[in-house]
Amino acid sequence: MPRIQLKINAAASQDQLATASTEFPEEEFEILASHTIDDRLVGILKVRTMDGDAIVQYFQDTVGVYSSEVLFTDERYILLQYEIPIPDPYRVARASGNLTLFPITMHDGWLFVERSASNKQLAQYRDQLESAGLQYQILSLQQSHDPIELLTDRQRQFITEAIARGYYETPRQCTLTDLAEIFGINKSAASETLRRAEGRIITDALPKAKT
Repeated sequence: MPRIQLKINAAASQDQLATASTEFPEEEFEILASHTIDDRLVGILKVRTMDGDAIVQYFQDTVGVYSSEVLFTDERYILLQYEIPIPDPYRVARASGNLTLFPITMHDGWLFVERSASNKQLAQYRDQLESAGLQYQILSLQQSHDPIELLTDRQRQFITEAIARGYYETPRQCTLTDLAEIFGINKSAASETLRRAEGRIITDALPKAKT
């Protein structure tokens, strides 16, 4: 399944949390969890900072932050719960059918997210970002898949049966002749089917082994 990493200019949209992060550009905001209640977003935010009091004060004084509560604080970081209007990046992710993977990092107004979904869902996600006018940059795109998906139905049946009957064990628990009899074909045809299936799997795996 494809996986994409990108950063979104959330500060340029309706996002109170992103605006807060621009007020503290040296700090890294980490969104640990969030969910919606009616038209509001409730979340838990972790900020590594030496000045937690300033961040608490900002959330308490800022118009548009419905509520905030400190859950934990020490000299290294602060953990707080916030309640804000549902931001545009969150609306886009929900509209495209993509689940939000936590934690999410935010730095100086930029939201760094990772999505793992089908090609169709990721395409819808990018379309939604553009429709909402959200600026974004793709950091990486990986096309991961199961090599078995490369096989035809017939090849998949052969490989599955061969594994189940111990064809690839040492010593072998069944022979090529046994497999040919199971599928009602001659030994030569069985050998050709397995050879093609094995070739596809090996060809797909070798580039990954080199990296």
